[in-house]
Amino acid sequence: MEISDLLATEGIIENLKVTSKKQALQELSRLAENITGIKERVVFETIMERERLGTTGVGNFIAIPHGKVPQLNSLHGLFARLGRPIDFQAIDQQPVDLIFMLLAPIHAGTDHLKALALVARLLRDQDICKKLRGTESADGIFAILTTPQEYQAA
Repeated sequence: MEISDLLATEGIIENLKVTSKKQALQELSRLAENITGIKERVVFETIMERERLGTTGVGNFIAIPHGKVPQLNSLHGLFARLGRPIDFQAIDQQPVDLIFMLLAPIHAGTDHLKALALVARLLRDQDICKKLRGTESADGIFAILTTPQEYQAA
C-alpha cells in the first residue's frame, strides 16, 4: 500500500483557513463527501466519535483524524495544510498545521491499521513536513506525499 492508493490531488487543500479543530474537521468532511459520495454529516460524526476517544493530534504539529465510515467501499485519504496552526488538543500540546484524514470502510480490518501506520511514518519525517509547509500547490503537495520513501520499501 502506498499513499497514492489513498489520496488524489482532489483530496488536498493547500491553504485551509480555519480557526478551530471542529471547523477543520467539518471542511475535510465536506471535501470527503465530494470525493466519496458519503454525506458530510456521516463523515464528520464518525471522525468526532473517534476524537472523543482521544485526540488524533499526534504531535509535531500533525493530526491524523481517522474512522471507519458506514457505506464506504475503499480507503480514502484527505490532506490539508492549514493557513494558520490551530489548537487540536494534540498530545504534545502544540498547535496543528498539517492534517491527514483517513477514512476506511467498516470491514477494512488490518488495511485501516496499515494505512494509519503508513501515514504516521510519512508524517514523522521532518524533511517531508518541511517540504509540505513550503509547497504552494495541491499538485506539489501530492508529489511530496506520494514520492516513494525508503521506509516504504521495507
